[in-house]
Amino acid sequence: MTILEEILKEVQEAILSAKARRPMSELRAMQSDAPPVVSFFEALTSSFGLIAEVKKKSPSVGPMRLQNFEEAPLAYEESDIVRAISVLTNFAYFGMSIECLRDIRKMVSKSILRKEFILDEYQIREARAFGADAILLMANVLDASRLRGFYDLTRELGMEALFEVHTAEEIELLPPDAKIIGINSRKFKTDRGFVGKSGISEKDFTVDMGVFQLNEKLPRDRLRVAESGISPANIQQIFGAFHAALIGTSLLREERGVRASLEEFRKAISLLPKKQSEIGSLPDER
Repeated sequence: MTILEEILKEVQEAILSAKARRPMSELRAMQSDAPPVVSFFEALTSSFGLIAEVKKKSPSVGPMRLQNFEEAPLAYEESDIVRAISVLTNFAYFGMSIECLRDIRKMVSKSILRKEFILDEYQIREARAFGADAILLMANVLDASRLRGFYDLTRELGMEALFEVHTAEEIELLPPDAKIIGINSRKFKTDRGFVGKSGISEKDFTVDMGVFQLNEKLPRDRLRVAESGISPANIQQIFGAFHAALIGTSLLREERGVRASLEEFRKAISLLPKKQSEIGSLPDER
């Protein structure tokens, strides 16, 4: 099995367990008491910046630095280059849960993306009930019909979706009105380079930066996000083609601390041109 197949199998089991603990009727009741949506779209349109991630570990490198993980939410909230916050909610491979997202929502005011392998309507309603403002929809695990249906439900609940692609074929699956598209350089459809649930690696062998060239195939009026493999040293490679970069491991494994890592990113971004001339005009939020 590839790492993606292993993860999806565990996600399906986790969904069944969640439904048994908390039925859909309870989620619907929780939605009415959820915090107001903070626009993910608006968060990414001011100027180039980061979607900064919170996770305890990853299947590509293993554990994050505990001190960084603990400091991350408030550090992101205080940072002037962090536009939004990505929260993993998968326990088996990332050490997180939907309850972690709820706790972080109480700590920050910025827009929160639920980063999860969304396979079921239940997870979308759960995301809103626990305070998420946006969800991730992955074109390598969902067909065109489910991408369309899940997006409609997401918008109905007042949230936005970050559509994730890895190939030109996956771009073709996206709804025509998809406004925010992320290109992920991580090669999930493989069994190579991943340490799984309990391993550790000093280097990340699962990314292919060349995938970011797919930006040329995206409609010019879409908001674009570069995902995975971005560091202060290479951020200039994706600037001009993307409106934001989703950063996790670079921040959470820095030995000097997450704030020191954010400062390195701030310095790198300050040296970038002020205008992103290659990118077309943004879509209307409506």
